[in-house]
Amino acid sequence: MTLGPEQQARQQIDGALVAAGWVVQSRDEMNVNAAQGVAIREFTMAKGHGYADYLLFVDGRAVGALEAKKQGTTLTSAEPQGQLYAEGLPDELDVPHRPLPFIYLSTGSETRFWNLLDPEPRSRRVFSFHRPETVAEWLAAAALEDWAQEWGGDHLTAGLGPEYAVRPSTLRSRARAMPPIHIPNLWQNKLKALTNLEQSFKDDRPRALIQMATGSGKTMLAVTAAYRLIKFAGARRVLFLVDRSNLGEQAEKEFQNYRTPDDNRKFDELYNVQWLTGNTIGSSSKVVITTIQRMYSMLTGAVELAPESEEGSQLDLAGNQLTEPPAVVYNAAIPPEYFDVIVIDECHRSIYLLWRQVLEYFDAYLIGLTATPAKHTFGFFNQNLVMEYGHAEAVADNVNVDFEVYKIRTLITEQGATIEAEPGAVVPVRDRRTRQLRWEQPDEDLTYTASELDRAVVARDQIRTIVRTFRNRLFTEIFPGRSQVPKTLIFAKDDSHAEDIVDIVREEFGRGNDFCQKITYKTSGRKPKDLIQDFRNSFNPRIAVTVDMIATGTDIKPIEIVMFMRSVKSRVLFEQMKGRGVRVVDKDTLKQVTPDAEAKTHFVIVDCVGITESEMSDTQPLERAKSVSLQRLLDHVAVGGTDEDMLSSLTSRLTRLDKQCGLAERDRIRETSDSVLLADITHAIVKALDPNVQDEWARREFQLGDEATPDEAQLKQASRALLVEAARPLAENPPLRTLLQDLKKQFDQIIDEISQDTLLESGMSEEARAKAGELVQSFEAFLEENKDEISALQFFYQQPYGERLHFRDVRALADVISAPPRSWTPERLWRAYETLDSDKVRGASATRLLTDLVSLVRFALHEDEELVPYQDHVRERFEHWMQQQANSGRTFTDEQVHWLEMMRDHIATSVEVRTDDFDSTPFAQEGGLARAAQVFRGELADVLAELNQVLAA
Repeated sequence: MTLGPEQQARQQIDGALVAAGWVVQSRDEMNVNAAQGVAIREFTMAKGHGYADYLLFVDGRAVGALEAKKQGTTLTSAEPQGQLYAEGLPDELDVPHRPLPFIYLSTGSETRFWNLLDPEPRSRRVFSFHRPETVAEWLAAAALEDWAQEWGGDHLTAGLGPEYAVRPSTLRSRARAMPPIHIPNLWQNKLKALTNLEQSFKDDRPRALIQMATGSGKTMLAVTAAYRLIKFAGARRVLFLVDRSNLGEQAEKEFQNYRTPDDNRKFDELYNVQWLTGNTIGSSSKVVITTIQRMYSMLTGAVELAPESEEGSQLDLAGNQLTEPPAVVYNAAIPPEYFDVIVIDECHRSIYLLWRQVLEYFDAYLIGLTATPAKHTFGFFNQNLVMEYGHAEAVADNVNVDFEVYKIRTLITEQGATIEAEPGAVVPVRDRRTRQLRWEQPDEDLTYTASELDRAVVARDQIRTIVRTFRNRLFTEIFPGRSQVPKTLIFAKDDSHAEDIVDIVREEFGRGNDFCQKITYKTSGRKPKDLIQDFRNSFNPRIAVTVDMIATGTDIKPIEIVMFMRSVKSRVLFEQMKGRGVRVVDKDTLKQVTPDAEAKTHFVIVDCVGITESEMSDTQPLERAKSVSLQRLLDHVAVGGTDEDMLSSLTSRLTRLDKQCGLAERDRIRETSDSVLLADITHAIVKALDPNVQDEWARREFQLGDEATPDEAQLKQASRALLVEAARPLAENPPLRTLLQDLKKQFDQIIDEISQDTLLESGMSEEARAKAGELVQSFEAFLEENKDEISALQFFYQQPYGERLHFRDVRALADVISAPPRSWTPERLWRAYETLDSDKVRGASATRLLTDLVSLVRFALHEDEELVPYQDHVRERFEHWMQQQANSGRTFTDEQVHWLEMMRDHIATSVEVRTDDFDSTPFAQEGGLARAAQVFRGELADVLAELNQVLAA
C-alpha cells in the first residue's frame, strides 16, 4: 500500500523523534511516564483547539507541541496552527508553563522551532528535534527564573557578581542582559567589533560576520566574545572551527594565554578548553576546538579521522573527492543543540561545499571570522557584517604594516620560449610523479607558452634569472643596507615547482639546506608544523617555499618578503597570501631571527608573475608617492594641500616612523604635539581618505536624499574638508613637523654604492681622541652649569642623599642633552670615554640603556672610578645585598627570590620600582601586586623601599 504525502511525513517525523530520544505513542497506548521524553500522537486539546498532531511530555508534564505537514509545505504558514496548540491546553493538565513554551513545525525533511520563553519568540529552522534532556534543562532554568521573580530570589546572590545572579532562562534572553563591556586597554577596533557583535546577539541575528585585516586580532576577539558569552550569557559550549590543524593549535594557544579582564586569571583555569585530536568530546569541555573535517567525520558516523586529513585546508580535500561524499546525519552524542555558539575561523573557506552541512546541522549562533570575504560569504551570513576593519585602517593603527611592490619580469615568464630541435641534441624529460629524468631527442621545435611554464615545461633558467635578480637587488633596492636575508616566503605553483625553486635558491645564494626549506603537504622527514615553527622562531630557514600551506591563517610575524612565483585566480586567496607579510612584530622578537633588522616598518611583495597588476588585489599600499621626500609631504600639508596620493604616502611614512620610535622619541612627539599620537593622526587621515566616509559627508552637508548620489564636485569638496581637518595637527604645528623630520634623519642612513675607499691607517687617530676629549669636557661642563636646574643633576650634586632618583628625571635629562645643538646620546658619550681611557670603561660594545646616563653622570662627577653599565651596577649591588641578608640570617623562599630578581631587573631599566609597576609585564603575568603582597606576607612595602635605596644610584 502506497503511503500518502502526510503519512510519509509522519513516518519521517516519528523516526526523527525516536532518534532524538523521544518515545512516540498513540493516544490508545499513552503512558507519559514511559520515558523522560514522550510524544503523543493526535492529542485532544481544549474545546475549539482540535487535536495536536504531537503533544510533547518531559518528565510526565506537557511542555510542547508539534504540527506535522506534508512535504513541500511552507512551514511559516503553519505558525498560527502551532500557536493555537500552545494556547489550547486542557485546563485539567498540570503543566509547568502556559502557554506551552516549545513549538515545532515539521514536514519530516524540514523542521522549524520556536521558544515562547524568548523575549521575541521567532521560529527558526533546525536540523532535528531537541533531546528531552535538553528541554528538561530549559525547564529547570525557567523554573528558577519564575521562582526569582515571585520570591525575589536575586537578593540571595547579591554582591556575588553577575555570574551568580538568577538569570533569564533562555540564551536569547540572557544575551540581551549582558553587562556593558569594560575591558581595560582593549583596542578600539576590538571594542567596536565586540560591541557590534553583542548587539547582533541582542537583535537575535543567527549569523554574524567579522571582517578584520590579517593580524588585527580576530582570534583574540573571538576568545573575548566566548568568555563573555559563557560567563554572562550562560552559553553552555562554544565550538571553534578551523580548516587545518595548525590553525587549531594556534587558536588553542590564544585561549590558553588569554587573561580575563576582571580577575586576570587564564581562560583555561576557569573553563576547560579541548583541542580535539580524537572523535570524543569531554563532558566538561566548555570550548571545543576542532577542524571542520573532524567534525564532519563525526557527524557522518566515521570512527576516526587520519591526522593527515587535518593538515591541509578543507577546500583542497573537498576538491579531491572522487565520489559523492556522505551526508551529515543525526548524532545522538552530538545533537544539534550541543553548542550554543560556533566561531568559524577563515569562514570564507569553511562555508564551501560539503562542509557547509556541519554549520547547518547545529542550532547555534554562527560567528564568522575572515580578512577576505567573498560574495558568497556575505550571502551565507545574511549580509550581517558587524565589523569591517580594512588594511589601511590597520596600518594607520599600527596593527598591520604597509607594503611595497618590487617587480621582476622576464621574457620567458611573459611569453614562453622555443626549444629548437638541433641535430644530436637531447632534452631532459622528468616524470611528474617520481621526478625521474630521462633524455629524449626532439623531432621538431618545441614551443611552449607562459601558461605551460612549470607545468608542462620547466625552464630552469627562468627560475634562475628571477632568483639571481632577487639576490643581486635584495640588499641594494629591496631592503637597502641589510646584510642578512629577511625572512622570505615564496609561493610556488605546485610541489614539483617548489622543489626546483628550493634547489636554485640554495645554489644562487651559495647556502646550505637549512637556508631554504620547502614547506608543503608533501614535505617528507620533519613535520610541516615543525618547519613552520623554525621559520617563525629560528634564524634558519631564511627562505621558505610553499604552495598554499602557509597561504591562510598561519601566523609568522617576522616575514618581510612575500614573493609570488605563481599566479592565482581567486582574489580572496591572493589577499590571504599577501596577508602573510602584514603582521606587526616587536623589535626584540624580530631581531632574534633577523639580527640586523631594526624594526619591521613594512614588507615587500616581490611580484614575478604580474599578479599585482591584475584586478586581484583589493588592498593597495598607502605609499603612493614613493619618490617624494617626507619634507615635501609635510610642506604639502602645511600649505593646506589635500592631494590624496600625497596624504596617503604621508600616512605610510608616519606609520613607519612610529614603528622605529622608542619610548623616548614617542614622549618627545607627545610633548610637541600636545599629546596627539602619530597613530591618531594617521588614523584620521585614513578615515578621511575612505570613499564611504566622503560619501556620507557629502550627503550630510548637501542634504541629499537616500536616492540621490553626490556628484564629483561634491565628493571633491568632501575629500578636501575631511583631509584638511585630519591633517590639522601637522599643518598648525611647525615644531612637530620639524621634529618628525629630525627623527627621520636620525633613523635613516644613506647608502653610498659608488665611491671606492682605500685603507690608509688603522687605529684611533689623534683627531678622534681630541674630539672625544672635547665631548667629555662639554658634557662635564654642562653638568656643572645645570646642576641647579635639572632634577636629575640636583640628586647627584646633593650631599647628603636627600631624595630618591626617579626615571622621569633621567628621561628629562636625556631629552635635554639629545636636543640640538648638543645631540648627545648615551652611546656617543660612552664611546668618547672609551676612546680616552678604555681601561676604565666596561661594556663598550653593548646596547646602551637610558639608565646608563646614571653611570655616565656618576663617572663624570668622579663618584665612580670605573664606567660600568647601570645594569651591571644594579646586579652587583643586588648580589652584595643578598649576601648581607644571608649573613644576618634572613632567608627568602624560591618564589620570593624570583620576585626580587624581577624587581632588580626593573630597577636596572627604570631606576626605581613602584607598586604601580606591578600592573605591567613581567609582574602582571605572575599575578601582579596582589600576588606579590601574598608572597612577602605584609613586608612588600619595606622590601620595595629597601631595594630602591640599595640598588638605585
